[in-house]
Amino acid sequence: MRPDTPAENVDHTAEAARLERTAGLYPEDAEALLLRAAAHLELSGDRPAAAALYDRLLASEAGLESPYLVRALKASNLWEYDHEAEARAIIDGIRTAAPRDPAPWVVVAESLEAHDELEQAHETFTEAVRLLLTDVPEPPATTHPLLFGRHRVRRMLGAAHDEWDALADTLHSLPVTLDELHDPKRVWSLGSENPAELEAEITRLRAEVGAYRMALSRPFPVAVLHWPADELTELLEAYPSLATEYPSHEEHLATIETALRELAASGTPNLGIVTGTVPSYEAFAASEGTTPDDAALLPQYATTLAARGRALPWPPQRSAACWCGSGRPYGECHGV
Repeated sequence: MRPDTPAENVDHTAEAARLERTAGLYPEDAEALLLRAAAHLELSGDRPAAAALYDRLLASEAGLESPYLVRALKASNLWEYDHEAEARAIIDGIRTAAPRDPAPWVVVAESLEAHDELEQAHETFTEAVRLLLTDVPEPPATTHPLLFGRHRVRRMLGAAHDEWDALADTLHSLPVTLDELHDPKRVWSLGSENPAELEAEITRLRAEVGAYRMALSRPFPVAVLHWPADELTELLEAYPSLATEYPSHEEHLATIETALRELAASGTPNLGIVTGTVPSYEAFAASEGTTPDDAALLPQYATTLAARGRALPWPPQRSAACWCGSGRPYGECHGV
């Protein structure tokens, strides 16, 4: 399904089945693909089938990249079809484990919020913010939903602004302020007979919907292929003709950064980097009925990895680890 496909035109059951089949073809991407399949099953109303997919992931022998996110999604789904006690137990376990990934915190806090557990939602958002953002000079984009969600819940609780709310305000970029978006009294505007009040509320709702779309959308990225040093060595030993594409690993890394900067300067949005492996590339070549030494196959391979959700957004934040794998901050490595 393309990201711009209208929701009313999606057969969620069929899309979930397609993603499950794709996961069988690409086991290295099974986690991301099955999570998307479970989301489609939830949208179709088949929550027990979605729960079965979450259980399948949690029971898999292969290690999960985001086990706490899978647990959080399972808990949120269970609560929606009257398995509240089990959902609460999973949520308590996640909060006790205190994962360093913001995604499971967002899911469990919003699940609590959706079921009117505002105090617990506030505590969960606050625990996550303190854990992940204390003494962090630049909040990563993945943590912004924590700050925005905490701001929203605090407005509903009638709490006064604090330093985290002020930070959320500075990160918010829409024309309608967070205070307006999260005002508990704005619902009364929808019953007003004053056209000016109704028009103002419609403007706020449009801004809020735009924010949700921005957060939920996963547009197809323009991805550049990156080979780690050991993988590039193995690739060139097996297929020497590709040396014309990759004279050296250092030049390969420099070319990636230059290409992405040129694309960004030309106005190309949604740039990303995908990391290749030789076995995966060979399997892709076989599926295309050609040989891996065909250089024309490389951009197709990059596009396929991106379509399977393997792209990392570029550029990283300057304080985040560089995409090249050096372990240095991007601002001190290729971001200089």
